[in-house]
Amino acid sequence: MSDTASSIPLSQRLAARGLDGLTLLVVPAILFSLALFIYPFFYGLFLSFNPKAGGVFANYQRFFSDSFLYGTIATTLWLALPVTIVTLLMAIPIAFRVRTMKHQRLLTTILVIPITLGTVLVAQGLLNYLGPQGWFNRALLTMGLISTPVKLLHNYWGVMISLVITGFPFTFLLTLSYLSGVDPALEQAGATLGAGPWQRFKHILLPLLLPGLAITFCLSFVQAFSVFPSAVLLGAPAGPTRVISIAAYQAAFEEYDYSMASAVAMIMGVVQLSIVVAVLAARGLLYRGPAGGGKG
Repeated sequence: MSDTASSIPLSQRLAARGLDGLTLLVVPAILFSLALFIYPFFYGLFLSFNPKAGGVFANYQRFFSDSFLYGTIATTLWLALPVTIVTLLMAIPIAFRVRTMKHQRLLTTILVIPITLGTVLVAQGLLNYLGPQGWFNRALLTMGLISTPVKLLHNYWGVMISLVITGFPFTFLLTLSYLSGVDPALEQAGATLGAGPWQRFKHILLPLLLPGLAITFCLSFVQAFSVFPSAVLLGAPAGPTRVISIAAYQAAFEEYDYSMASAVAMIMGVVQLSIVVAVLAARGLLYRGPAGGGKG
């Protein structure tokens, strides 16, 4: 029996246990994830429980006892949630229109340009465009629509506009990909049975899109929640746009308290995870059908 087993090549024995050449291709990805994600997370978690002074939970006690620190959670949510909702509401109708257009690739390429520019370049452009002497205010003043320049920088609105510009292409592409996966025959069948555009959207497309829209919402929210350059360049870092990432930065590079910065980062991760879990749980309550339309 043992002679028979030893006569089988090692590759075949490993393949019988699910370890073939294709499976081994996952190893680099696992090592990459361990080096850049898993290890930094656990190291940061370890640092957060080793404060400069005080007990194990001293950093967390300091954070939640100081309104200047824990207030950054509400400030960041007040930016991230509206931005995510606005970009999603903009992306859905535009994706519906683009998927039937002849030059879809050209328009998609144009809409993707803000992603390639980056948040810093977009923020710099908005500083020139929305400033007191920028094109926007000059145009309104020339047309006599305003008497004094509109203040859209170094406040909440400047950061929000920047996040919408940089976040919309990402949300749009995800929405368009999910929408393209819905079989057009389903809509045609609904129209044949007398359903109007709104009825087809409500009873056919929306249930099929909900799983994808929930994932899109989560990814867009995480992207908006981690805002930093826009909040610094276009907002008021010490005031209404002091987001939680700025609190972590100040703890690490101004106070040189890496333990406190790690604690802030852990709290930031918990808040994001809570929103993501809530959205995914709500998706499960609203719809339990298939995630795709069966196109192809």
